[in-house]
Amino acid sequence: MQEHFWGYLRPDGRVGTRNHVAVLACMDNVNGVVRGIASLVKPVLPITIWYGRGQFGADARLIERTLIGLGSNPNIASVLVISLEPVSANKIAEGIAATGKRVEVLNVQGSGGSLNAIYQGVRSVLPLIQEAGLMRREKFSLEYLTVGVECGGSDTTSGIASNPCVGYVADRIVDAGGTVILSETSEFMGAEHLLAKRAATPELGERIIRAVARIEEDAKKRGVDIRGANPVPDNIRGGITTIEEKSLGAIAKGGSRVIQDLLEFAQKPTRRGLNLMDTPAPACESMTGLAAGGANLILFSTGVGNIVGNPIAPTVKITGNINTIKSMPDNIDVCVDGIIDGRETLEEAGERLLKEMLEMASGKLTRAEVLGQEEIAFNRIEPTV
Repeated sequence: MQEHFWGYLRPDGRVGTRNHVAVLACMDNVNGVVRGIASLVKPVLPITIWYGRGQFGADARLIERTLIGLGSNPNIASVLVISLEPVSANKIAEGIAATGKRVEVLNVQGSGGSLNAIYQGVRSVLPLIQEAGLMRREKFSLEYLTVGVECGGSDTTSGIASNPCVGYVADRIVDAGGTVILSETSEFMGAEHLLAKRAATPELGERIIRAVARIEEDAKKRGVDIRGANPVPDNIRGGITTIEEKSLGAIAKGGSRVIQDLLEFAQKPTRRGLNLMDTPAPACESMTGLAAGGANLILFSTGVGNIVGNPIAPTVKITGNINTIKSMPDNIDVCVDGIIDGRETLEEAGERLLKEMLEMASGKLTRAEVLGQEEIAFNRIEPTV
């Protein structure tokens, strides 16, 4: 089968699977301006956010890194950065421009209000859209893929079919020189020792153990036993009985190769191969971290069903649950239930998933893209002041 995809080469050497012109809000109070521009100029990708003002310390750095990462994602050709005032807009724009992308800046206060800002924004994105339209896809090998692996609505079939199938594809990408990012730190719990054994260095193994321990310690400080909140109700309904059982299934989607690094939320990998990213478990937050970290595609395994995708990184939905295929057919891209009833081997299903993934990397739209069921959600550490 083919082991290449057709993508867009960016100035920093990364490759996009999409060619978006983005309009990026730096704070939540300009979301209306972003949506206003998008309503008048259809080809743009509006990226609206929550927060962006009143964060301090680690939270401020986290939001800045996430915004720059989202705008820098290789699936974006160029960006119009919008904020209420110029300081925050310029800071984010400079970080994105460092990747070689074309970036325009707009601040609402300096534009004379929201209506003027919308019209100025429309004029700013028109040449960006025309410029992006001249770009053409080129042929690239798997080493130019950075694939995030995610799961949601997990059940018994996730652990024995869809997650191992995603893991098979993850190994194929890593073996070809590409990059895979496994996220959701709390879903390593009970299996973190297995990940630590696969770490490239003992020091990295210790960091993995500490990252998982921090999740449990933070919960205890707030009077919460995380083992009482995970597995969640839809996991239990799907047949998962313990957090260890859920974690063993969850880490399967990362494959079996050596772990090169543990990344912070929204941090770009510096080493090819399998990386972990320290993210929350909820899919919207986790996938936002993956997209900000440079994932140009996401493989999302679901058992009882999860509909959401990421607007920047095309999100491929995979299930091995025949009931989910019947009840939610519009939301599933790839069905691997044949692994369970013996109609298909793991390798056969994995090769089929790889083929479908490469078609989507080359421009075929995912169900989440077609339906517009895509969201951005920021990670938070501290309260807003």
